[in-house]
Amino acid sequence: MLRALLAATLLVPALCCADVGLNIYGLSWHLDADKARELDVDNWFNPGLGIRYRVPDERFDWFFDAGFYRDSGRNTALLAGGAVHWHATERARLGLALVLFNSKTYNDGNTFLAPLPIAAWDFGPAQLNVVYMPKVTKINDINTLGFWLTYWLR
Repeated sequence: MLRALLAATLLVPALCCADVGLNIYGLSWHLDADKARELDVDNWFNPGLGIRYRVPDERFDWFFDAGFYRDSGRNTALLAGGAVHWHATERARLGLALVLFNSKTYNDGNTFLAPLPIAAWDFGPAQLNVVYMPKVTKINDINTLGFWLTYWLR
């Protein structure tokens, strides 16, 4: 109980300064479409929802995402992770995420943690996001780009 109270005490100031957004997943582009089709992981429409807590700063945005979507293998994928975006320009963001995934499609259905490069274009009330999911033996068989929109609920 004491740990939960301590965690809540530490989170409240961070959440007070955070922006909250709705992640609307998305699309995927399989860089080797023939192999994706052969392996039956060629689903390009990946609808789903998630939530983003962002703590903005002058040069970096820190954020946490959690959500679910229908993945390229037509299974439900669960994700949760933290990331940082560097403000490359006024609108362009570049960063790295550390994401926990669970889906029957990837890693033989076992939950795994992956570092993933991310980028975004900030439109103000919304943000277009892209992630690169590289081919990694026994985890992900196809190099893939994933796309989704974050709509800020301010």
